[in-house]
Amino acid sequence: MTHPAESGAAAESASRGVGRRTSPRQRDIAELAERAQHGEPRAVARLISLVEDASPLLREVAERLTPHTGNAQIVGITGSPGVGKSTVTAALVGALRGQAKRVGVLAVDPSSPFSGGALLGDRVRMQDHATDLGVYIRSMASRGHLGGLSWATPQALRVLDAAGCDVVLIETVGVGQSEVDIAGLADTTLVLLAPGMGDGIQAAKAGILEVGDVYVVNKADRGGADQVVRDLRSVLSLGATTGTWRPPIVKAVAQTGQGVEDVVAAMDKHRDMLQSTGGLTARRERRARDEIEAIALTLLRSRFADLHGHADLDALAADVAAGRQDPYTASDRLVAAL
Repeated sequence: MTHPAESGAAAESASRGVGRRTSPRQRDIAELAERAQHGEPRAVARLISLVEDASPLLREVAERLTPHTGNAQIVGITGSPGVGKSTVTAALVGALRGQAKRVGVLAVDPSSPFSGGALLGDRVRMQDHATDLGVYIRSMASRGHLGGLSWATPQALRVLDAAGCDVVLIETVGVGQSEVDIAGLADTTLVLLAPGMGDGIQAAKAGILEVGDVYVVNKADRGGADQVVRDLRSVLSLGATTGTWRPPIVKAVAQTGQGVEDVVAAMDKHRDMLQSTGGLTARRERRARDEIEAIALTLLRSRFADLHGHADLDALAADVAAGRQDPYTASDRLVAAL
């Protein structure tokens, strides 16, 4: 693993195929996958670039990498803008590296309105880890995707998992009423709050408190931190608690590292609970179902796009417009034709 410096061109030139019975394309993917499994940063960068570009090679990438996944602890980090997500992420990387763990970071940045790429603000805050060979940081543009995550995040996660990361931290753009997708992707979700960023009731309205496994009150050295904790406890007590896990509230000052070890301990405790109860398998199976469904729907959409202007679709549309059949019957016929 390495720092955020990535070169797609260098990765391409390094991806020379070997073997005699496979096509050049298959050789390239096979070699890239093997190099990525050894943590080679350029191979990891190239594979994630293929993911972001929706390359037609993604099937082969997934086929090569999937048998080597399932070992990384996946931690989602979310919270309203301004609570210090990037600072907390950087502090967690330092604490995890102190435990000799290899760490991957997927920082989902807002998209540039000009290039569509990530604005890279998170990398600026993580320069302390830029030369650490045990850390891989990748900024990904959200590209307008609702949920606070890039559409490519699940597949990029597979790459880092297969590349030998012990922990993968996924930092979202920020959350709102519809932006809670991180809960479906992570094994453990950290929800960040901070003094002056609104009380617990507002956080509940935004849907944030429904997704948290661990709550972190960052910037706890500021006035009002204790009140945030009290508000949070009050709101959490109103919700129904399922199972044996009661989400802890941890105070921290990520800028100085205060309380960060407690956050890591809470993460590990939650993972241990999931493993002992079978919850980890259940979460990962749910994640796999969501990914399968998303891929299937994407394939269907592409087929429907191919039908645009097709005679059958035009005929069905004419029948519906003329009242000769209803849109549900027309849809059934269109799906049957596929």
